[in-house]
Amino acid sequence: MRKITKGEPPESFVNWVRRKPKNMDENQWFQALYKQKQWQVVSDLSSHNAAEQFYLCAYCCDCITGEITDTVNEHVEARAVAIRRSLEHNNIVASCKTKNQCDSAHKSQVFTLTPLMDECETELKFKISGRVEGSTDRARETIQVLNLGDNEVNNKSLIEKRKQLSHSLMWSNGINPTDGLEDEELLLAVIDDLMTPKDGKLEAFAPVVANILRNWIAA
Repeated sequence: MRKITKGEPPESFVNWVRRKPKNMDENQWFQALYKQKQWQVVSDLSSHNAAEQFYLCAYCCDCITGEITDTVNEHVEARAVAIRRSLEHNNIVASCKTKNQCDSAHKSQVFTLTPLMDECETELKFKISGRVEGSTDRARETIQVLNLGDNEVNNKSLIEKRKQLSHSLMWSNGINPTDGLEDEELLLAVIDDLMTPKDGKLEAFAPVVANILRNWIAA
């Protein structure tokens, strides 16, 4: 994960929130976006959030476009358990639509380590193998709820994709994933380069590789 810093919501969504009838709660009014086919507002929200996240899924850090084909407006604190937060932009992120992970796996489950927290970058430990481990109970809970790939039984496809693309990013930055690198100054430079958006975008799983390299430095 990468810490997401939320900014102002898109104007079309702000206007929609202001129009909420008194006889509807926040969840009902959010659902009305889809029931009334307010696709422009839905699109504005998903594309805005994707841009805020440098076009990475809030949870797995794979690439998203912000378009309906691969991106969904996801409530970090689920609408079913936090009705009053259904219209809070600070509770809505852009998630990928991959089956059995991220938004698809979350549903209405509760998890307490979120991409809106600084700790999401340190309590999740990514491995060269493509797997992820949690260093705290809440990190392990988040991995389970979002099915982020702690072992191949749970999510082999994500682990394999994360491994392949992470290794590719390392090779492209002059790092052998098998041998590692002991030059701390060079590792820090690579991390800085990986986490610097180019044309408003980060490469798929760049935060994962940055996490791996930070753990090498700390070891």
